[in-house]
Amino acid sequence: MPKRSILHMFDPMPNNSPFDINMALDTGFDVLMPYSNVKLESIHGLTQDAIFSRSPSGIKKTSIFIGGRDMGLAMDMMSAAQQAMVPPFEISVLADPSGAFTTAAALVACVEKQLKLKHNKELKGCKTLVFGGTGPVGIATGVIASLAGAETSLVDHMSIDAAIDAAKQYNRRCQSTLTSAVAGSDEEKIALIADADIIFCTAKAGVQVLSTEVLAYAKQLKVAGDVNAVPPAGIAGIGANDASIELTNPAGAIGIGALVIGNVKYQVQHRLLELSLSSAKPIYQDFRNAFIEAQKIV
Repeated sequence: MPKRSILHMFDPMPNNSPFDINMALDTGFDVLMPYSNVKLESIHGLTQDAIFSRSPSGIKKTSIFIGGRDMGLAMDMMSAAQQAMVPPFEISVLADPSGAFTTAAALVACVEKQLKLKHNKELKGCKTLVFGGTGPVGIATGVIASLAGAETSLVDHMSIDAAIDAAKQYNRRCQSTLTSAVAGSDEEKIALIADADIIFCTAKAGVQVLSTEVLAYAKQLKVAGDVNAVPPAGIAGIGANDASIELTNPAGAIGIGALVIGNVKYQVQHRLLELSLSSAKPIYQDFRNAFIEAQKIV
């Protein structure tokens, strides 16, 4: 009897994401096995149960997906799963906590494209701000942009300590060079954006981070991307369906909306799941692989 493809979905949260389940099923996995409330210390045993229970032909059709909401924990879980492999009993592992890796990859790739098209510039050397920078998408966005050479700062709306802690932790984990900032008032936002080349908005849905009045002070702004699809827009003047709208304040800056970024994110996640399903050899995929695929797609 032909072996069916199985995706074991490990999630430290009380519930697995319906989004991820739908994506995996639509990619072509025959069987999805969701696991909730998974602890880091359980990953080794779960992984070895998955690999030792199948023949060599079954191993090639077995994969692991790691979800949750914590980027660091997802990275630790993927590392624990990799350490549990016993060649030739090895399977592919994909980490995408809260969709953060694929969303961030899509956001940075879309901004990078417009930066090249409209301003003939690379990410390297650009001053970049990530509003909502201490959430999972914000941190992943910051790490990807920093590793691409952008001078990137994680911006928290309440606590400089939260921003500092996040920057320190992920600089250590990922060899990025993130800095940190706080912007709870319009005055603090104006001071930050005055010389920014790029603005990423990854803040809470339905909250406007930058108003038209505040954005007018971003005199050097070249591209802004907003992943908030719930009105009002996170950045004033950017609609959810805007692929490359020219912002009036400041003139010449390009805005990219949430649904345009989301379409790329969808394609990236589908592609990574497809690679997990079809790869002849085990592969381990995280935000780095997501960004490579996003760059190809845009």
